[in-house]
Amino acid sequence: MNFWQLFSYAAWVISALLVAWMLADMISISKQYDEDFLMSSREGADELTDQ
Repeated sequence: MNFWQLFSYAAWVISALLVAWMLADMISISKQYDEDFLMSSREGADELTDQ
C-alpha cells in the first residue's frame, strides 16, 4: 500500500466524519428550533424595512 492509497482512504474517512457531523447537527438544530422559525426570513425583512 503506497502513500496515495493511504491518502485516499484518509480522505474518505474524513468525508464520512464530516457527513456524520452534518447529520448530527441537522438533527440537533431541528430539535432546538421549530420548522417555521427555520424557514422564516425575518432578519432580511427587518433590514429592508429599516432602510
